[in-house]
Amino acid sequence: MKTRFILIQTSHAGNVGAAARAMKTMGFGDLVLVAPRWANVLRREETIQRASGALDVLENARIVETLDEALDGISHLCATAMTPRDFGPPTRSPREHFEWLLQQRRPGMDAPAEPSPLAELALEGAAPVVPPVAAGQEDPGGDGAAGAAGGESGIAFLFGSERFGMANEDVYRCHVALSIPTNPGFGSLNLGAAIQVIAYEWRLALGGFPVRDATPAPSRADAAQVAGMLAHWERALVDIGFLDPAAPKKLMPRLNQLFNRAQPTPEEIHILRGVAKAMSEAAQAKR
Repeated sequence: MKTRFILIQTSHAGNVGAAARAMKTMGFGDLVLVAPRWANVLRREETIQRASGALDVLENARIVETLDEALDGISHLCATAMTPRDFGPPTRSPREHFEWLLQQRRPGMDAPAEPSPLAELALEGAAPVVPPVAAGQEDPGGDGAAGAAGGESGIAFLFGSERFGMANEDVYRCHVALSIPTNPGFGSLNLGAAIQVIAYEWRLALGGFPVRDATPAPSRADAAQVAGMLAHWERALVDIGFLDPAAPKKLMPRLNQLFNRAQPTPEEIHILRGVAKAMSEAAQAKR
């Protein structure tokens, strides 16, 4: 299922760059601009700076004159509108709508036990959505889930101008109006931020990407390294008078259990042996 982000009459070049960056971080790359303020917006310095490495998204972006031209291959339209309207598609949060959309259109999945409140959406004739992408699996082309057998459908997220939002006639064409749940007292989002939220929620619905550790998992010291360190500590504890070799009791087995639970790394074993060495040297210096 192809995924497209459509910006209608964008007036700030920086927001185009921010949109490209937001899309790329979530693995999407299909960007279409409808009648932007600047004809050369994709090449403006502010756009390139705000894209911050997502230049490939800008290079592949298209500029068209009308919304109709931007909707080729798209079967499901999602408006983004903060202002309630007395007429038009239902307003839903992104997460609620995406969960419903994938559930309703996934081949072979049982229908919900209860009628969905979103059943009013006009989805007739849309191709089925394939199951969500497994965590960490890249989509073909980086633009959402692969198309189902027998054809490919597409979803588009429409964003209006920074000053006026989406025109009513554009909202009326959509199947749903997505509203990001924000602070009721201050719901204004920058265009780039709104795109980031929508892209994240859609990627999450498709399966998401795995969270990677900032550093590789540490290796653990083996049993021989732990045993050698404990022998070193036993000598040092005797040197400082903490351990009576004639009556050791269970001190060393307890320390053995302690370090087994701690699962020290080879580097930590080295530090502990350095401590033991310093203990012995300090004890000898006092004699």
